[in-house]
Amino acid sequence: MIPAPPRFRFHGEWLLERPRHDVHAQLVDLEHYPDWWPEVRAVASLGPDDARVLISSRLPWTLDLVLHAVSRELECLETTLSGDLDGVVRWRLEEAGEGTRLLFEQEVEVTGRLLGLASYAARPVLVWNHDRMVASAVARLRSAPWR
Repeated sequence: MIPAPPRFRFHGEWLLERPRHDVHAQLVDLEHYPDWWPEVRAVASLGPDDARVLISSRLPWTLDLVLHAVSRELECLETTLSGDLDGVVRWRLEEAGEGTRLLFEQEVEVTGRLLGLASYAARPVLVWNHDRMVASAVARLRSAPWR
């Protein structure tokens, strides 16, 4: 019997001292993610709603993902993932005074063979690595030059 692919759920909440429209513009502009999010190594457009993204971090492999935009609304950006991970990512943006409350949700299943095998043995390390990557993104969002 083949075990079910490993599943991961992540979430986070941060307050940014930036207007919601500015945060939205930065997050919806996938092409420029490598400019401010160092773990996003490359983005290639595959059409108006799709992109191939390569992500690497402190661990010795690169995730190869295809993203499909489901929603680009001001209140919620939602993207499906396929490739090494299958699932969904959501960034919810709420007004918080003059700033923005940013809520992050990710639900994924590991489909990449090497990562899938590592997921069984190294789950805490993968969760730690993911948390560091998202923290890096939020830190950069706080200090990134805004478009």
